[in-house]
Order: sequence, then C-alpha cells, then structure tokens
Amino acid sequence: MNRALLFSAFLNIVPTLLLLAGSVWLLARIFQLPASVIAQSLAVFFGLLLALSPFLPQHQPFTRFGAANAVTLLRAGIVALFAGLLGPIAPMPNLAWLLAVLAVVALLLDGVDGWLARRGGMHSPFGARFDMEVDAFFILVLAALVWQFDKAGVWVILSGALRYGFVGLGRWLPWLNRPLPPRHRRQTVCVIQIAVLALCLTPPLTPPVSTLLAAGALGLLAWSFVVDSLWLWRQRP
Repeated sequence: MNRALLFSAFLNIVPTLLLLAGSVWLLARIFQLPASVIAQSLAVFFGLLLALSPFLPQHQPFTRFGAANAVTLLRAGIVALFAGLLGPIAPMPNLAWLLAVLAVVALLLDGVDGWLARRGGMHSPFGARFDMEVDAFFILVLAALVWQFDKAGVWVILSGALRYGFVGLGRWLPWLNRPLPPRHRRQTVCVIQIAVLALCLTPPLTPPVSTLLAAGALGLLAWSFVVDSLWLWRQRP
C-alpha cells in the first residue's frame, strides 16, 4: 500500500481518537457513568478501523485520505461513543436528549462527506464502503439503545441486523453478491431509519408511540431489502 496514504490516514485518525476519548471522558464525568464506557467506546472505534483497514488500498491511486473520509471518520467516532453506552446504563433524560442531538449531527455529516467527495473529485470504492459500513453499524447501535431504553421490544434490533443478515446470506446465495444499481431509495430509507431511531431516544417519545414509529421504520427498511433482493434474483445467471 502507498505509504503516503497510510501516513495521511494516520494523521486523520489521531485527532479523531483524541476527540473521542475526551468526549467520552467528559460524558462519563457529567453523567457519572462507569469508566468502562470510555474503554468500550475506544475498543469499538479501533474495531471499526481494523475491520475497514483491508479496504484502504481501494482508495488508491489517491495518496491523501481526503476531507470526505475525514468526515466519515468523525461520524465513526460518534458511533463509537454511542456504542460505549450499550450495557447496564439507566436511561437519563438529559443524556437521551444529548444522544438525539449527536445522532442528528451525525446524520447531517452523512450528507457532508458525499458532497466533499464530489467537490474534491476523490470518489473511491473505499470511501463508499467506509460510508456504508458506518451507516449500517450506526443503525445497529441506535436500535440496541432504543431497546435498552425500553422504547421498543428486542425486535427493533432487526433494524440493524438486516443488512448483516443480507451480507451473510450472500455466502450461500452468490447471486445476492452482485452489485446493485444506484438508487436514491436506499439512501432515503437509511436517513429515515436513523432519524426515527434517534427520535425514539428522546424522553417525550414513549411506548406505544415510539414502538409504532420504530416498527414503521423497520417495515420500510425490510421493504427496501425485499425490492433489492427481487432485483438480484431476476438478474441471477
């Protein structure tokens, strides 16, 4: 792999890592959370980087990590912060509001990284993969928090598990691995999914309203997967 690209990626990772560590530490102090939250967030962040590192060569021939990937990296840090809260943490109204705001920030940044990639002419398969994986993991973490905060049943985790199930099923059904044509539908459904789950975290939204909203978003996501699966089935050899 190009050493310049590796060095550029490292220069972007370090400040994001420091920002994440400082943010989680401050969060733990303010809300009197256990120190394990910090370790868990950092572990998830490193896990995401390790999982995506084999795809970094797909960013070549670019030698710079790029502003778009830097924004996606920041979003990965926000997701890692959310993941650090998974576990025996009681829902607190102020914390829930803060998480909802951070989720909206991450959602807005999701549009910024694509715009930066187009503006800078630095489209790459790695950038697309990075963006997609961060979105998918964010939905999974948000769904788990919605369940943890008693806003919906354990079934809501399917919102995040569907994509990983789809990928896993592709190992036995190779025709599911064919590339899909670009569709705005997928991006729209993803945005709706994240927005609804973030909304469900807010204190005023309680069951059965939060349950119905989460179920509706899950139904929309399932429909999108069915549409893509049927298209792939028709295109199979």
